[in-house]
Amino acid sequence: MNELRDILSQGAQMSLVLGLAPLLTGFVRKVKARLLRRRGPPLLQPYRDLIRLMRKDVVLADNASWLFRVIPYLIFSGTWVAASLVPTFGNGLLFSWTADLIAIIALLGSARFFQALAGMDVGTAFGGIGSSREVMIASLAEPAMLITVFSVAMIAGSTQLANVAEFMGSDAVGLRVSLGMAFVALTIMALAENARIPVDNPATHLELTMVHEAMVLEYSGRHLALIDLSSQLKLLLYVSLIACVFLPWGMATADASVARLVFGALLYLGKLTLLGFLLAVFETSIAKMRVFRIPEFLGAALMLALLATLVRFVSGSL
Repeated sequence: MNELRDILSQGAQMSLVLGLAPLLTGFVRKVKARLLRRRGPPLLQPYRDLIRLMRKDVVLADNASWLFRVIPYLIFSGTWVAASLVPTFGNGLLFSWTADLIAIIALLGSARFFQALAGMDVGTAFGGIGSSREVMIASLAEPAMLITVFSVAMIAGSTQLANVAEFMGSDAVGLRVSLGMAFVALTIMALAENARIPVDNPATHLELTMVHEAMVLEYSGRHLALIDLSSQLKLLLYVSLIACVFLPWGMATADASVARLVFGALLYLGKLTLLGFLLAVFETSIAKMRVFRIPEFLGAALMLALLATLVRFVSGSL
């Protein structure tokens, strides 16, 4: 009975992240439109876009290799697995032992590698530009992400997200300078990894400034739907990661009652709403920066992560 309960809880989390990813994207778009005094698209528009793309035929270039056809499925599966490993409404679920921060970074890095490879596979100019920019961003974002993970692991004593969330929700944390720097660094990296403002504008398709969109210009139909859903899952992953590490309160345990699990799910929805609203407010209050300034922006995240690790290493109480 307990094994069936664990399987159902883990399956509920995997279904929850898959179902909420388009809703979070639609919510951010709606709030941004309202802040700009526009009506904006409907809240459920991302679902309609995915269904529309699923119904369309796939059009492939003549020189597209077999890898170009397989990559959307690899990106989607890797991103979905990574998003499902982050604790949402409950902690200590069936696959919580695999929810390691380094493993999640490896899954996201693999998905990024395949996406950059797809951008160069067909041989178009825009795809090559987008892939080169993506690799440039990754060369700065991934070291900063790893160092941020090290600083959080030094504070919590583990890289397992279940242990990190349990420690961060206890009274032993307190106010720490290193934790604040790690939070700012993780926020900057979340903006860069999801191609959000000020690094990239997901609402435009201007060739001179495209990063993510340039790599997927040759995709259509269900392949494009899988890539779009992967991008939405990636945004949900980073929002859930910030909520898990820095707002871990209210998460239910694996052996909690059904009512407690439902309460944890409702509280998780509240966290998504809050962080999605803050993201929309931030994006409407700042302009997109030039491509040549992105290394400076990510360099700030790298320096903050290094300072967080150094402060934690020198002074164990900060």
